[in-house]
Amino acid sequence: MDSKAQAENFSRSVAKIKDEIKKDLVGQEDIVNNVIIAIIAGGNVLLEGVPGVGKTRLVRTLGKALELPFSRIQFTPDLMPSDVTGTNVIEKDATGKMTTEFRKGPIFANLVLADEINRATPKTQSSMLEVMQEHKVTVGKQTYKLEEPFFVLATQNPIEQDGTYPLPEAQMDRFMFKLLVGFPSVRELADIVNMTQITLEETANAVVDGKTILQMRELAKSVPVVPDVLYYAMRLVARTHPELPDSGDTAKKYIKYGCSPRAGQALITAAKVRALIDGRFNVSYADIDELAYPVLRHRMKVNYTAINEKLTVDDVITKLIAENAKDKNSGKLDEQPSDTSGVVSEDTTAEQAADASFAFEADAKTKKKKEKKDKKDKKKRDNAQEDTVAQQVEEEVSAVESEATDSASSGNE
Repeated sequence: MDSKAQAENFSRSVAKIKDEIKKDLVGQEDIVNNVIIAIIAGGNVLLEGVPGVGKTRLVRTLGKALELPFSRIQFTPDLMPSDVTGTNVIEKDATGKMTTEFRKGPIFANLVLADEINRATPKTQSSMLEVMQEHKVTVGKQTYKLEEPFFVLATQNPIEQDGTYPLPEAQMDRFMFKLLVGFPSVRELADIVNMTQITLEETANAVVDGKTILQMRELAKSVPVVPDVLYYAMRLVARTHPELPDSGDTAKKYIKYGCSPRAGQALITAAKVRALIDGRFNVSYADIDELAYPVLRHRMKVNYTAINEKLTVDDVITKLIAENAKDKNSGKLDEQPSDTSGVVSEDTTAEQAADASFAFEADAKTKKKKEKKDKKDKKKRDNAQEDTVAQQVEEEVSAVESEATDSASSGNE
């Protein structure tokens, strides 16, 4: 199957998932699309919105449409880490002998809703760090791997801040996306009421399973990214750092600190999935620009100048994208000389993008072989030079020893 057919099949599968979600969820198309991207890409999502906008219903419906087990954890100040991960319990077996058994916590599911995660203490929040990044749980000396695909959708309320514990930067960075859930329109409110008058149960049917999601993830990894688009994405991440000399005016004026390298990883990984959902087998500049908001908004912090000018994080990201636009079609990677063979436009076809990517890889391999050969030749020259020096030293030592012998002989006479 060629790349175009694979992309079309991928797009049809995602369309089926969206159709099933629409049966139980009104509106929120962008939220649904980005959540699906994150699941396929293997990332986690932080959802920020007021209560009652359908966050729990979204995860329940996804669990049905993807035929995956769903689990909900309600975070509270008295929640303990063992309430999340599970704990070892002591029991008597049939012979009366005491044995230790591990009782799995609610984190052992494929889809996990961490509701109001910022209401738990930092100690309990830290129990999510390993599981979100490495998809495994360590209890005592034993490590348990979670079944794939694994996805955490965490929520937090932006209004009530009393009795909450803001997530540390290390944990925020483990979320691929931060999505802002807006309040529904009047028409959507009416549709929600009409839907819930019929039934409160989810009616979505299973259209794909976990194995299919993993296959879709592997296909997304094979989507080519031409060097110029890769450079464009990485420059956008670098522009969030005001301490860098070439970061630009926006960062120096409005940003306190920038994003980690995980932002670059998330941009490219998610952009590949987004391209396939659109039926394309290549990543475009538009993919990077659209995903910049959910990827960057929780990884960077604006300063007081931005706050005084009433600029949100998204406003600053918009300015960064405008600054970064001048690097489009530059064909350069970092400080490397310009190479227009890697340039891609918005309407580049999948075949052209793949050809450009493969040509770049072939050129890189040729350069690598040449560097290896030059290194080998240099080593030979160095070895030859060392042999020459050693031979000269040996000859000089022999000459000195010969003179010493002759002198000794003369003295004896």
